Amino acid sequence: MNKIQLSTGIVAAYEEEGNGEPIVLLHGFCGSRLYWESVIPSLAPYGRVIAPDLRGHGESSSAGSETEYDMERLADDVAALLDALDIERATIFGHSLGGYVALAFAEKYPARLQSLGLVHSTAYGDTEQAKDNRLKAVDTIREQGVVAFVDGLVPKLFAPANRENRPEWVEQAKRIGYGTSAEGAAGCALGMRARPDRVSVLEKLEVPVLLLAGQSDEVIAPEKRFPVAGPNVTAVTLEAVGHMSMLEDAAALVDSLGAFLKGDRGGKDV
Repeated sequence: MNKIQLSTGIVAAYEEEGNGEPIVLLHGFCGSRLYWESVIPSLAPYGRVIAPDLRGHGESSSAGSETEYDMERLADDVAALLDALDIERATIFGHSLGGYVALAFAEKYPARLQSLGLVHSTAYGDTEQAKDNRLKAVDTIREQGVVAFVDGLVPKLFAPANRENRPEWVEQAKRIGYGTSAEGAAGCALGMRARPDRVSVLEKLEVPVLLLAGQSDEVIAPEKRFPVAGPNVTAVTLEAVGHMSMLEDAAALVDSLGAFLKGDRGGKDV
């Protein structure tokens, strides 16, 4: 694990492995770079893999008195990390919250994007019900703490069969989630609530785009998984996983990411 001071004012923790074209992995809400622990070594043959902790998550610092971590600010952190590592352009794969950050990066820094992947994420903004749920999440975090919030959140991220039959995966995700600061969890919840619809960003992108979904994902509804289509878009559905393929089936996830990186753009079910 490495740490580096960024120009955006935070100290970022990150893992790095491999050489060649940069590949950035952005984790989901109340996760960390440890979500990608089984993915990084297998993806390293495809390039220089960099997996940071987003601000307020894992071992990256929080943002002081700032209460809302908007997606644009998190995208600035990613750009600052690339600057610090002397990287001009990168492929960015974003899981869930990380996908929202990747889309903000694509809108704000399009010239720095080699290709984009949304992993169990969506380009749509929150519904009114989802916005209400974000506020309830913030209340839980502030009143009961991160541990109580993570205990309620994490089981819902897994496919029902995996939630029942592989409790060790659920416990692993919980342990990772406990490392999120209350400021980071509440700040990102508010930032996700405020994020705009970015379907138009996807529609305008000319770089290769991967949209990867879990067949049993109970977080991202089927109608929100593949908002765009086109010659530069690859759509993949992984079977027998929910919202957490990096833990539920890392091999299938790496196969899909690797095929995309190699230029196999055919959409498929795995």
